[in-house]
Amino acid sequence: MPRTITVAAAQTGSVHDGDLRSISEAAHALLDEAGRQGVQLLTFCELFLTPFFANRLVEDFDRWFLPEDHEVLLRLRERARGHGIALVLPFAERARDGYFNSAFVYDETGREVGRYRKTHIPAYFPAEGPGGTGSYEKFYFAPGAALDTFAVCGTRIGIQICNDRLYPEASRALALAGAEMIVMPIAFSTYADPVQRASIWEVPLRARAYENGVYVLACNRVGVEGPRHHLGRSMVVDPRGMVVAEASHSEPQLLTAQAELDSVAAARKKFPWWRDRRPDLYGPLAGAR
Repeated sequence: MPRTITVAAAQTGSVHDGDLRSISEAAHALLDEAGRQGVQLLTFCELFLTPFFANRLVEDFDRWFLPEDHEVLLRLRERARGHGIALVLPFAERARDGYFNSAFVYDETGREVGRYRKTHIPAYFPAEGPGGTGSYEKFYFAPGAALDTFAVCGTRIGIQICNDRLYPEASRALALAGAEMIVMPIAFSTYADPVQRASIWEVPLRARAYENGVYVLACNRVGVEGPRHHLGRSMVVDPRGMVVAEASHSEPQLLTAQAELDSVAAARKKFPWWRDRRPDLYGPLAGAR
């Protein structure tokens, strides 16, 4: 019997400081719509409950971080459980051992099957021009320490949060660990070069899918948030690197698609990465430098 699941990217809009209630209400509405459409696996975008605060330096940043048992997170988990939806739930995590850019993973019964913490934390200097705000994530987030996979909906998924997707070694590690799909919560903005940024958006998404024979489920924020123009265009890419579905560049949207999981094995058979790769030559990739 074919292994097919319905997946969704809940592309949410811009967030104003102190806007937790309204954005969580919008998230509940998207989960309800996903339930009506029979979605089995859904992800929100990176840090979707807060403004993208890491584009500026603010010492009073605690208000944007939530403990793991925060009511908003628990209610979203329960809403997904009520619809039988496996959920990737990104949030800014305040834990005993630090502050993290995280995502809970719940299976279709609402059981927590794991938690991913962003492993590749960026810091960029501001570019000149409108929207060139830079990124100061290293001031706010400690890096995660694991590239785990998680069992949901009869498959295994890996997670990469935004900047993680630019590191092919991490995607390959997840695929080697059994991931048939990589879920990517993202907050991608056009910054000061909208033409270039828009043109490269899909490049790593399609590359990570094609070079590993996996599905990519990428969820991006949309809309204008101060100087940042979030690109939207959440995307589902199949194991051949083909775009299956793409969301609006201007509006919040629930993007849904069918993932034919048997096509993962078929793609890897047609392009036998595992057979022909040469890990004996790749030692320097794993070396500390």
